Amino acid sequence: MSAHTESSRPKLGSRRAENAFFAAAVLVFIAGIALSFAPSLAASAFVLRWIGLVLFLPVAWRRRSLLVWTFYAMIAGVVLGLDAPHFSGQLRVIGDVFLRLIRMIVAPLIFGGIVTGIAGHSELKGVGRVALKAVLFFEVVTTLGLVLGLIAINLSHAGVGVTLPATSQAVAPAAHSETWQQLILNIFPENIAQAVAQNQILQVAIFSLLFGTALATLPESKRAPLVTVLQSLTDTMFRMTKIIMVIAPLAAGAAMAYTVSSAGLHLLASLALLAVTYYGAIAAFILLVLIPILVAGRISVRRFAAAIAEPAAIGFATTSSEAALPLAMERLEEFGVPRWIVSFVVPTGYSFNMTGSSVYLTMAAIFAAQAAGIHLSLGEQLIMLATLMLTSKGVAGVPRATLVVLMASAADLHIPSSAILVLLGVDTLMDMGRSAMNVIGNCMAAVVVARWEGELQDQSA
Repeated sequence: MSAHTESSRPKLGSRRAENAFFAAAVLVFIAGIALSFAPSLAASAFVLRWIGLVLFLPVAWRRRSLLVWTFYAMIAGVVLGLDAPHFSGQLRVIGDVFLRLIRMIVAPLIFGGIVTGIAGHSELKGVGRVALKAVLFFEVVTTLGLVLGLIAINLSHAGVGVTLPATSQAVAPAAHSETWQQLILNIFPENIAQAVAQNQILQVAIFSLLFGTALATLPESKRAPLVTVLQSLTDTMFRMTKIIMVIAPLAAGAAMAYTVSSAGLHLLASLALLAVTYYGAIAAFILLVLIPILVAGRISVRRFAAAIAEPAAIGFATTSSEAALPLAMERLEEFGVPRWIVSFVVPTGYSFNMTGSSVYLTMAAIFAAQAAGIHLSLGEQLIMLATLMLTSKGVAGVPRATLVVLMASAADLHIPSSAILVLLGVDTLMDMGRSAMNVIGNCMAAVVVARWEGELQDQSA
């Protein structure tokens, strides 16, 4: 007993020291960031930022987890972006390399996962049910996100009093808005090689679904060899994911450094209330929508949060939910979701379940109207909400696509284009939250659908 007690004391003391280092690092770092807004205290801010960075290093070194290192790299990126902006401006290439490596493995990962799930595990009958349940879940959650964004901006009135550029009298030109026929047509690939090259993950998923269905109808003697090869392909892609994720913290830090060096901390000067409103709405969405759904589905909130923390952090730092896709798929499998459900639901969600974008769209549209001095009645706001429900589908694959969708809605409501373009000042900061929430929403969709199908394998924490 005494030996056990003696051996546990150093661990307890070590953990307390580690927590103390972490708390001190956070406080000192926040103080350094806060003082950055006071030019007369620039030297003090510089010293405090670097002290906070150094204090956090022992914590990151001891834990050595992807999440902790990503968080540390993001902090280091902020410091570099502020104190070495010219150098930080050259770091974008690291994030771009990381994104290219991720895009390189996404298509074969999805293809192998769906095909082996359908043809190798006799899940052909379940595909239709999973697709229907996934789309239903996507529509309900994104609609709730749109409604919550509408409520949040009407409560904060963040756009009231914002000064627009002198060109504010020009009405936004009608942006290109695809018809519902085009939206449906774009789901299906015309050329699978082109779909892979353009990173159209939903088209790749549709091809994989059809390929797996056709393969499942072949006799076992003809089906088994190809299933074995594709199973090995999928396992290899997951192993490549582990290799590529080694540089994820470096890519996250480089992306953060580039963002801060190009935009600066003062980008929130006139749009701070909008940023606070958005992240407050995100927090409310998690508490009022996502957590109740997990509880209703008898899914451990703590385990789910632990499983998706790293993919969400990568999405936040890189402002790309796609960058987190392979790791998210791996974590969902570890959580207990069958591979074929993960491989089908998650890619589909990247076009139909943009949770973070849905919260932002209505908020940004009403913000623009408020900034332009345009009063929208409740009926007009509901019409806008219904329009955004349709036009937001398929928004995932296009950078800054939310601005394109907003332009289309603004033209119908005669909102000046400058009221939309002023959002560019904080769009990168917003994109961080959008990307992280999109990752969380897609992961949650896979878990909920798996539970709904009775396929979720509960594992001990």
